[in-house]
Amino acid sequence: MTSTVRRRPVVGVMGSSSRSYEELAEPLGCALAGMGVHLLTGGGVAAMEAVSRAFAGVSPRAGLVVGVLPSDLQDGGQVPRAGYPNQWVEIAIFTHLPLRGISGTDERSRNHINVLSSDVVVALPGGEGTQSEVELAVRYGKPVVAFFGDHVVDWRVPDNVVVARSLAEVRRFVEDHLEDCAPGRCSSVES
Repeated sequence: MTSTVRRRPVVGVMGSSSRSYEELAEPLGCALAGMGVHLLTGGGVAAMEAVSRAFAGVSPRAGLVVGVLPSDLQDGGQVPRAGYPNQWVEIAIFTHLPLRGISGTDERSRNHINVLSSDVVVALPGGEGTQSEVELAVRYGKPVVAFFGDHVVDWRVPDNVVVARSLAEVRRFVEDHLEDCAPGRCSSVES
């Protein structure tokens, strides 16, 4: 028996863990919730929490808030880091990967999981971690758009990354790239 299962697309939003950028994150979260996708973030505070809160606040919505979380391994068990997951995360994916002490592009970084699990990546302003996620998206061939509004980041955005100044530009980018997903990735899967 063959059935067709539709996999809901995942949009990863990467951004600052120290500043919320609510003027960008909140409208983005609401817009994504209205697009019927799952939202994936690092599950922490600041921009991750702001976009998650806005996404979760849309009703009705079809997608869920997914957080890929760091944790510490102690006494044979996993201990969540303080601030993780934020209260809006509906599916918490705990990893054994540390939060600090390694480069964001290092093989032991959860940034790889964030990017590889996303069909499209949206980068809000952020620091080195966000920069590394943008670099990984480029490395792995993931569609990535930087949504900075009027903000300036202190790192160089790769030449092949679109920089959007408005939510309308981001929506158009995400919609266009979700339509372009390879069969079996965003559309239907036979089982």
